[in-house]
Amino acid sequence: MTDDVKRFFLTILKRVTGLNCIIITDRDGVPLMRVGDDKSVGMIMRPAFHTTFAMATEQSNKLGLGRNRNIISIYTGYQVVQMNKLPLLVTFIGTESCNIGHILALDQQVETMLDEVKAAVTET
Repeated sequence: MTDDVKRFFLTILKRVTGLNCIIITDRDGVPLMRVGDDKSVGMIMRPAFHTTFAMATEQSNKLGLGRNRNIISIYTGYQVVQMNKLPLLVTFIGTESCNIGHILALDQQVETMLDEVKAAVTET
């Protein structure tokens, strides 16, 4: 993972109020990068959580709904935004007052920044 990608996500973490952690995984849930405080979110750090997103994305496509781009989950105490950037998944974890719209507005910037990482994952 390049330093530019990590720096980009650290900048996002600082800009979005209430955002605690950003995790980039492959579609199997293997973490490639973590930025921020990931100690307070327990279950979300498990690979099974991330692979469930990949399965839900595939199922929505089979239902004729088209390709799923994002899933937003709201729990007691925090919110999770997962972006479908296959072969990568990007998970944003924030407090219950975190601005989800701000995270979703970063979609194209995140896509551009991950091009290099996607190429590396696809080659292996």
